[in-house]
Amino acid sequence: MIESFGDIFKVPELKKRIFFTVIVMIAYRIGVAVPVPGIDIAAFKAFFAAQSNTLFGFMDMFSGGALSRLSIFTLGIMPYINASIIFSLLQATIPYLEKLSKEGETGRKKITQWTRYATLLLAAIQAIGLTLFMIVPMKAPDGSSVVANPGFTFVFTTVLTMVTGTMFIMWMGEQLTENGIGNGISLIIFAGIVDRLPSAVKNLFILIKTHEMSLFTGILIIAMVFLITAIVVWVETGQRKIPVQYAKRIVGRKMYGGQATFLPIKVDQSGVIAVIFAVSLMSVPMTLAQFSGKSEFIQKFVEWWMRGNILYEVMYAALIIFFCYFYNAITLNPKDIAENMKKWGGFIPGIRPGEPTESYIKWILARITLGGALFVTFIAILPDYLRKFVNVPFFFGGTALLIVVGVALDTISQVESHLIMRHYDGFLKKGRIKGRWFNVK
Repeated sequence: MIESFGDIFKVPELKKRIFFTVIVMIAYRIGVAVPVPGIDIAAFKAFFAAQSNTLFGFMDMFSGGALSRLSIFTLGIMPYINASIIFSLLQATIPYLEKLSKEGETGRKKITQWTRYATLLLAAIQAIGLTLFMIVPMKAPDGSSVVANPGFTFVFTTVLTMVTGTMFIMWMGEQLTENGIGNGISLIIFAGIVDRLPSAVKNLFILIKTHEMSLFTGILIIAMVFLITAIVVWVETGQRKIPVQYAKRIVGRKMYGGQATFLPIKVDQSGVIAVIFAVSLMSVPMTLAQFSGKSEFIQKFVEWWMRGNILYEVMYAALIIFFCYFYNAITLNPKDIAENMKKWGGFIPGIRPGEPTESYIKWILARITLGGALFVTFIAILPDYLRKFVNVPFFFGGTALLIVVGVALDTISQVESHLIMRHYDGFLKKGRIKGRWFNVK
């Protein structure tokens, strides 16, 4: 393992990509610490402290602490994720967009460009609502105003700053995906979540030290975090291997095929995508509530739409399950898989090629997706009830844990592929062929 880690610095391209990733992450964390102008930070922190256990506290985790600091990156990457969700759904319903997505690089570039425009629009709408209906009228618990001079200049400057911050994060995410290691957007969310871990651990020890929490409860929480992390890693790396046999073919004087392999289907094929999409959509009602004033119905709705309440948890669970199936539907096409297998002389033992193979793969995919979706849902909502009934004092767990583990595994996998491609040892399970080690996971 240590030797494999050292091999990273022997590959110039990989070293360059990792260095680029670190630089972008540092730039992102610096931006999170820069507040928008015209804000009384002390008054805002006092206000936000009272909201830390609500949905705002949860959204702050995804913004990497930018929301609690009211920084230039306050909106985070959520507008871009919402725009991506919209176009993913539209591709499944509008034939023109579906055709574009299958046209290769040119079609994908068009959709990416439209997604950027949609991000700009959503960020502007969200920034206007957040500024006019939340920040301007905001007051600290002692009655002091968070905004000293709430005029047109402040509103214009704040909206422009927040929208620019979101577009800059989107650009950084795209640059990370292209020139760094891993998925850029996921890495940005990952960095924000991990940044909160030291303070969460510190707060836990403070609670134990001040006897606000018993030592036994603290040890139990730490043990539970390690146990759940191990289970999440196990499930995220779990696969259903469908055996595939390729018949022998003679081309000219050479014989090809005749080998046994397998078709791997991950238990959680969507990874962190389903969770991130679900969280992003769950924030939409709160955003819309900002535009709807302070009516009694809105206040009641906001109370219902709090983490731990049954309405929120049911909708959250339903969205995670939906996006698990939706992601599989757009990334895995059983018909195409069956046709390609038939074209190259492949078949599943005991299953006829063609339509029966397609039906069999659909059946396997539906069952394994349900199991993976239910597991992800359970892990995502578990911390809400731990906080409600056991008074666990931090948000790290569940959704955050799924994202951290998923992104970490994806990043390690990409680093490993670079190493193995250049005949270096990987981090995971290895085998030996002709005197060389290679990955066989």
